[in-house]
Amino acid sequence: MTSQTTVADATPPDLGPRSGLRGHPWLTLVTVAIGVMMVALDGTIVAIANPAIQKDLGASLADVQWITNAYLLALAVALITAGKLGDRFGHRLIFLIGTTGFAAASGLIALSGSVSMVVAFRVLQGLCGALLMPAALGMLRATFPPEKLNMAIGLWGMVIGASTAGGPIVGGLLVEHVNWQSVFFINVPVGALGLVLGLVILKDHRAENAPRSFDFLGIVLLSGAMFCLVWALIKAPKWQWGDAKTLIFLGVALLGFVAFVLWQNRVREPLLPMKLFRSVPLSAGAALIVLMAFSFMGALFYVTFYLQNVHGMTPVNAGLHLLPLTGMLIVCSPVAGALIGRIGPRIPLFAGMVCTAVACFGMSALKADSGTGLMSVWFALFGIGLAPVMVGATEVIVGNAPLEHAGLAGGLQQGSMQVGGTLGTAVLGAVMASRVGHELPEKWAAAGLPPLSKEQKDAASAVIEVGVPPVPKGTPPEVAGKIAGAAHETFVAGMSTSFLVAGCVSVVAALLALLTRRGENAEAAQGAAHI
Repeated sequence: MTSQTTVADATPPDLGPRSGLRGHPWLTLVTVAIGVMMVALDGTIVAIANPAIQKDLGASLADVQWITNAYLLALAVALITAGKLGDRFGHRLIFLIGTTGFAAASGLIALSGSVSMVVAFRVLQGLCGALLMPAALGMLRATFPPEKLNMAIGLWGMVIGASTAGGPIVGGLLVEHVNWQSVFFINVPVGALGLVLGLVILKDHRAENAPRSFDFLGIVLLSGAMFCLVWALIKAPKWQWGDAKTLIFLGVALLGFVAFVLWQNRVREPLLPMKLFRSVPLSAGAALIVLMAFSFMGALFYVTFYLQNVHGMTPVNAGLHLLPLTGMLIVCSPVAGALIGRIGPRIPLFAGMVCTAVACFGMSALKADSGTGLMSVWFALFGIGLAPVMVGATEVIVGNAPLEHAGLAGGLQQGSMQVGGTLGTAVLGAVMASRVGHELPEKWAAAGLPPLSKEQKDAASAVIEVGVPPVPKGTPPEVAGKIAGAAHETFVAGMSTSFLVAGCVSVVAALLALLTRRGENAEAAQGAAHI
């Protein structure tokens, strides 16, 4: 490849002033941000389109769930392997393949005439997203000197925050005024732009001691273990945590991870070198990402139901009400990057998780009739707390990994985020179900409604867990109002307990943040020229 730079050991290439476009650090950041924007936008925009897809294609609820789960599984299973591909064959090539594939898969989804085709192409989309994300981080790690890396990751995080924030709003407008297909078609021109810029601007930096072989057995063991883990977490709310199927998948996942670790310690060029985890800051950073994503994704999952089903907002209006959260992510991410670059990650990470914990505890006090002002305060504090953690923990993982494993570190960061988010949604879902089951009879009786049979209670609980009142058709308005009141109070009680759990997890994460420090391998390159 004519655009390849060979880099010795863990030292980034010389980053002195450049007159050309190829390899320019800030233009590299813009280019990879366009690709990352597609993946981040897709994380929230598709949820808005699901009802329209269900109606247009005659899909069942299980079919619609597969539209999300197929993407999530493919993404989570492939991330670390995709990072290794970037280290082996060059991050530029892998990024371009991922960007092209993601855009093409999006277009094919929009052209699909059946749910099975949508699900199949969502798998392809997830695999391509897995290629794209670690490669983007790998190129930032190789392109920016240590004193600029935090700022670059901060701006990278800002793009993710803006895309996440824009998903519900853009998706709502497209579905309402165009069609559900447009939600996927929008990725085609974005991907084309990313491809063109990538061909012109991106430069392939590869370490001299980059891996030369490929650990196929390691890929099989890790992929199988990750699949079983994520699948168990996705299905646990439906199967129940004590069900034999859930325990079997969790047990197979555990055995798979044990076998993977044993194999990694024997193979000459392992997929995921265990020596990376001898770095306490890197290990702490990965665990911190898991706990942060647990609180963030688990809490955000119920906030959207609270806004739409309890307060009766449209998806677009709910997205606007979440702007204090996502807006603070956008504003604070580059600020956090600059601050971490000046004083190191430990204090910002600790303070960020403390803010996140306070926000979770504050949101646990929300009521069914809480006003926009109070919600906005806690949402804004949530965003302020998350920003330094997303930036700092990412830098801690990527910066503490040798340059030849930069893509692998990016895959580890993204994989930790996916596992943490899935774990948070599943665990807080179990908390919600337990609290709803406990509170519903009391709230129901307090509203003066007749007692529910076990079958009626189970059916009502299933919809109340997402904030929907179980009002049968033809119910008199007065009775419907009582049912809605009891359902909303029950849901809010469950949401309150879920936020308390998320807050406690955030406290643990704050203590874990004290173990982090600036990337050791980034510090080794302090002699690199300034941009």
